[in-house]
Amino acid sequence: MIRLFKHYIPHAVLLLGMLDFALLLVSAELGWIVRAGQIGMVAEPIQTRIPELLSFAAALELAMIAVGVYGAEALQSLRFAAARLIVAIALGAIALAALFFLIPTITFWRSNLLYAMGFAVVLLLMLRILLGRTLGGHVFKRRVVVLGAGPRAARLKALARAPGAAFVVVGYVGMGDAQPVMPEAIGREAINNLAEHVVLLNASEVVLALEERRNALPLKDLLRIKTTGVHVNELSTFLERETGRVDLDSVNPSWLIFSDGFSSGRVFSSMFKRLFDVTVSLLLLVLVLPVLVLAVLAVKLDSRGPAFYRQRRIGLYGLAFDIIKLRSMRVDAEVGGNAVWAEKDDPRITRVGRILRKLRIDELPQCWSVLKGDMSFVGPRPERPQFVDDLEQQLPYYAERHMVKPGITGWAQINYPYGASIEDSRQKLEYDLYYAKNYSPFLDLLILLQTVRVVLWPEGAR
Repeated sequence: MIRLFKHYIPHAVLLLGMLDFALLLVSAELGWIVRAGQIGMVAEPIQTRIPELLSFAAALELAMIAVGVYGAEALQSLRFAAARLIVAIALGAIALAALFFLIPTITFWRSNLLYAMGFAVVLLLMLRILLGRTLGGHVFKRRVVVLGAGPRAARLKALARAPGAAFVVVGYVGMGDAQPVMPEAIGREAINNLAEHVVLLNASEVVLALEERRNALPLKDLLRIKTTGVHVNELSTFLERETGRVDLDSVNPSWLIFSDGFSSGRVFSSMFKRLFDVTVSLLLLVLVLPVLVLAVLAVKLDSRGPAFYRQRRIGLYGLAFDIIKLRSMRVDAEVGGNAVWAEKDDPRITRVGRILRKLRIDELPQCWSVLKGDMSFVGPRPERPQFVDDLEQQLPYYAERHMVKPGITGWAQINYPYGASIEDSRQKLEYDLYYAKNYSPFLDLLILLQTVRVVLWPEGAR
């Protein structure tokens, strides 16, 4: 994987994205040339329309990222990729229409745009047909040797078999594990020179997956492996990179303290994030006002009670604040004010409320909380005080998620479906810790883009 702005991107995805961008530029140029030929106009040199070509390619590339064209499923299935590509190009055309309205000087003719979109669909699909399963196959996967033969090594074996895995395990080495569960592992005593063994397997990385590290670290072996040019990693860092989560089963306080990250509080990052929040929240509050008015009328007509409601949540540094949401449940949803987890097909949700939740319209009033500074657009989901008290008792490091400002959308929200249990909260906490540890404006932008995918395909909304 390649690390861009502290976020890991698989080599296959980066290569495919670069090829896609090049083909989008070609599509835009072909659309221009074909339309010019139809009306008998001599096409001017390509350098005269570079802004138009770049705007077309950039808008469609961002739309492709937003709808999940580069996700694991799209890399494995041509049908899935084709469906997402068509949606992305349609969304890109809408974005271009808005861009051309704001900046007419970089406008494609509408007929040019139509041809360019047609060429884009054909060329992008042809690229995926030609590459086939190459991008999701072993060609771009790192070859990994695992030191360990216990349950931790078994976890890596299962992860390597998952769709979209960016690595393949080429060997397991038993390091005297107390409970070996990997019959294919070769005992360390059977290998004369471990560094040579790793090189002969053509491995690019060694992962330390020992069950007990106290007085068991093979320092001499690891040093020799490192000096051969093979990267050496321990399990927690490896899992963070491969899964986009901080694995609670393997981390310890010293790893969290000494590993890089947790820079969201730096002055430049904080200023950039706050400026973005204020600007976009003001703009959104103005743009969605008609939608909010219609939603308020629908809520009032559908069930008795107020259209809006306030709810206490826990925010930055564990301080409480109130959020405003459109009411999507009956007024008696929580008898006595006791917090209750939402369930699948929750009977407390009203007819209009179900639609509001599917489209995330009930979240729009939270833009006011963003404008006030209680929330950000991107961050961990703010939870109820009652839930926080319980979760801090049952989940390690839960309080650390409150070291960043809560958000309307976040890394956990786009990667994990709506959760209503301790185990769900544990999974989401792992994503929240990854966000807090690896925050950057680039990651915020990626989350905002992929929120479009969650809104279009709201499998997890409740």
